[in-house]
Amino acid sequence: QVHIVESGGGLVQPEGSLRLSCVASGSIFSIYAMAWYRQAPGKQRELVASITSDGNTNYTDFVKGRFTISRDNAKNTMYLQMNSLKSEDTAIYYCNVDYGGVERGVVARRSSWGPGTQVTVSS
Repeated sequence: QVHIVESGGGLVQPEGSLRLSCVASGSIFSIYAMAWYRQAPGKQRELVASITSDGNTNYTDFVKGRFTISRDNAKNTMYLQMNSLKSEDTAIYYCNVDYGGVERGVVARRSSWGPGTQVTVSS
């Protein structure tokens, strides 16, 4: 069993900052890629940023220069530092983890989502 939990969301004023965290725990052999997605009301879930196991990062255009993704492999944790937040960044932010899970003594490739954390940018 693997558990994914996000934290760090909240209400912030425009141009403010937040730092999101995502922790993976349970029967994990190894974590490969990790990513942040978000979903605003009435819109589809979209990729925000991703990071590979060796630290290569990828950002979508609308967060480049404002958001920074990072991870701590020893803690199975990923972060998203969000600066210069805008009202259009308001959404539920989800963590996705691509990992090798141990199932009956065998490593199986899996992908899991966390329940999400709400980010609201408003004055």
